[in-house]
Amino acid sequence: MLNVAIIEGGYSHEEIISRKSALTIHKHIDRTKYTPYRVSIDDNGWFAFIDEQKFAIDKNDFSFICDNQKITFDFAFIIIHGTPGEDGKLQAYFDIIGLKYNTSSALVSMLTFNKYFCNRFLKTFGIPVAESFLVRKNESYSSKEIIANLGLPCFVKPADGGSSFGVTKVEKENQLDEAIEKAMKHGSQVIIESFLKGREVTNGIYRNNGGYKKLPVTEIVTQNSFFDFEAKYKGESQEITPAPIDKTLYKEIQETTCNVARILDLKGIARIDYIIVENTPYLIEVNTIPGMSAESLIPQQAELENISIQELISEVIEVAI
Repeated sequence: MLNVAIIEGGYSHEEIISRKSALTIHKHIDRTKYTPYRVSIDDNGWFAFIDEQKFAIDKNDFSFICDNQKITFDFAFIIIHGTPGEDGKLQAYFDIIGLKYNTSSALVSMLTFNKYFCNRFLKTFGIPVAESFLVRKNESYSSKEIIANLGLPCFVKPADGGSSFGVTKVEKENQLDEAIEKAMKHGSQVIIESFLKGREVTNGIYRNNGGYKKLPVTEIVTQNSFFDFEAKYKGESQEITPAPIDKTLYKEIQETTCNVARILDLKGIARIDYIIVENTPYLIEVNTIPGMSAESLIPQQAELENISIQELISEVIEVAI
């Protein structure tokens, strides 16, 4: 059997979501094929866990010592949302030491983690995206110029963050500075996007030995001003799968997701979020390590396709080995 490190935690506010996702992977992984080990990476260090005992990871080869025996891994299942799992850092490290993993490459992860650069890149391939403006830390900007170009309301969020941490819907120009300051606490760059009025949908996809497997489209309906953290993880939204939209549009969203996956060479499981404006799906962001907790959308979409979490995990590992 293969030793699989299920890697959770991270150095961002998304740590709590990562640990919930890791529990799902650890619970459902096929133990007739794989021996799973929980591995935590956070500000306290790198540790493997066996029951309640923890063992320091040797970063030279990502191994640990238990009962005077060296335990090595055959595969890394990265389920860290945010840094260092979703931004390419772990992928680059595993490439150096020669350990296979479940996600997209270091380069692709770095690109998709930065919403501004990823969306600008995809725009060159004809993918509709919102107009946007980038602000870097300690960089001056003109609120009037931003508002003149993007209009109001607009969205301010970390360019390199997720789970809706640090996101603000700005209704008035005098709210912009505070919103940028808030977003900057969750990243090193801030993206300001024009407001797209429409229906929010999201679509999962994953790669197996047969190529890309498209999952159903889900519509997100919330009474909140947008799909924020509370809507995502505290039940303050309605998630409708399959999305009750026109069949032609539904298929177009799935085909766009597949097209984006091919353009970016996505691997593992991914989820792409859209806003439908006048029958056109505008891409909002690409998530290369989407949530896998009980509240997350990928498990819901897979269930509708009669794909068990165990099957999904196995297919993702098998194609990457």
